[in-house]
Amino acid sequence: MQLERILQKHGFGTRKACRSMIRHERVAIGGEICANPFAEIATDGLIFTVDGVDWPFCEFATIVLNKPAGYECSRKPKHHAGVLELLPVQLRERDVQPIGRLDEDTTGLLLITDDGQLNHQLSSGKRKVPKVYLAQTKHPLDAAQIEQLLAGVLLADEPEPIAAAGAEIVGDCQLRLTLTEGKYHQVKRMVAAVGNRVEALHREAVGEMQLPADLKPGEWRWLTAVDYEKLGISR
Repeated sequence: MQLERILQKHGFGTRKACRSMIRHERVAIGGEICANPFAEIATDGLIFTVDGVDWPFCEFATIVLNKPAGYECSRKPKHHAGVLELLPVQLRERDVQPIGRLDEDTTGLLLITDDGQLNHQLSSGKRKVPKVYLAQTKHPLDAAQIEQLLAGVLLADEPEPIAAAGAEIVGDCQLRLTLTEGKYHQVKRMVAAVGNRVEALHREAVGEMQLPADLKPGEWRWLTAVDYEKLGISR
């Protein structure tokens, strides 16, 4: 693929703008400056550098973000900053969007992509991809509440009871809950249905993929081949 096309695909601007960047020797391939915007570059395993920053060639941009509180999972946020503001402009230019949504006050693992098929695979209720949450509750939890959550609780506007795929007490006021649906405010509504209240909520995992321990709130990284395997996605 021509180098200027590679840059354009990765959100660095119009082809004219990318051509100018290359001719001004801001782009390197394999540590060597490439000033020819029309150079044909093999994309398999390619890592190119712009202004000293490495960028892997990605047919689709898919990342994991440790979402902090105070951000809306929307391209057009209404009341708070948008979570996409935490990303470099080049990623935003690729029209990435969150896979599913976390509430403004919910923290933790958030996947973001411009791959529509992947988004559908992970957010479709038919696939029943498990999402694991750690909830801080207002009142201490008991075995009866856990039994109710596992058996199913009836939520407003839902025709049938909704059951958790997993529920366990991990502290007096801490609940680990695994869900396979993506209903609106589902964790909060289910906990309220058993007579308690969520005070704080954190998503720990999607599928078998855990939130990377070294990823601080607000930080992101590219998904790896191992990540895709843990999500049950072949790449």
